Amino acid sequence: MSLSPSAEAVDVAANLAEVSARIAAAAEAAGRSAAEIELVAVGKGHDAARVEAALAAGHRVFGENRVQEVAGKFPALRESHPDLSLHLIGPLQTNKARQALEIFDVIETLDRPKLARALAKEMAALDRQPRCFVQVNSGEEPQKAGVAPNETDAFVALCRDELGLTVEGLMCIPPIDEEPALHFALLREIAKRNGLTKLSMGMSADYETAIRFGATHVRVGTAIFGTRPPRP
Repeated sequence: MSLSPSAEAVDVAANLAEVSARIAAAAEAAGRSAAEIELVAVGKGHDAARVEAALAAGHRVFGENRVQEVAGKFPALRESHPDLSLHLIGPLQTNKARQALEIFDVIETLDRPKLARALAKEMAALDRQPRCFVQVNSGEEPQKAGVAPNETDAFVALCRDELGLTVEGLMCIPPIDEEPALHFALLREIAKRNGLTKLSMGMSADYETAIRFGATHVRVGTAIFGTRPPRP
C-alpha cells in the first residue's frame, strides 16, 4: 500500500528529526558541536515526492548518485527551493563532467586525473567552480572507484596546485565487511597531512562512528527515505 503525500511527508520528517538527534548526540559524545556536521540526505532511487517531503521539513542538502536521475528530478525542486544544495556522491563519467557542473554544487567523487582535467576545463568554460572532495578507495577494492591511499597526496596536489580545483576534503566508502572505524581514521590522517578540513564519511549504518572520527559530512539515505525501490 502506497503512502499518501501527507503520510509520506510525516514519515520523512520524523526520520529526519531522528537522524538529526542522533547526529547531535554523537557529536556531543565526541566533544564536538552538531553545527560542524552537515547531513547530506541521499535521495538516490527515490522520487521527487520523497525529496519534497524533506524540503517541507526544512532540509536543504541532498546527495545523488546519477547525473541523469538528477536532471529529471531536481530542476522543478530547485526552482521552488533555490537554496537547496546538491552533492554528487556517485561515480562521474568524464563525458558528463559539464552536465554535472551545471547541476551540482559539490562533487564528492573526484577520483582520477582524467576526470580532474575534464572538470578543470569545463569549470573554466562555464565560469563555475563547485567544491570538490577527493574520493579515496580506503579499502583498495578493485571494483570500487577512488584514489588509492598511497596515491592521494600526489592526486590532491595535482588537483589543487596544477589544475586549480577547489578541493576542500576527502570522501570514502569503507568495505562492507570491515570495521569502518579503521577507514575513517585513515581518511582523517590523509586529510590532516594535506591540510584538508572536510571529511565526507559515514552512511546510515555507521554515521555515528564517522562523527567520532571527525566526519564533517554524513551521507544518509535509507534511515531518512526508507528502502530504495528496485530499479525498473
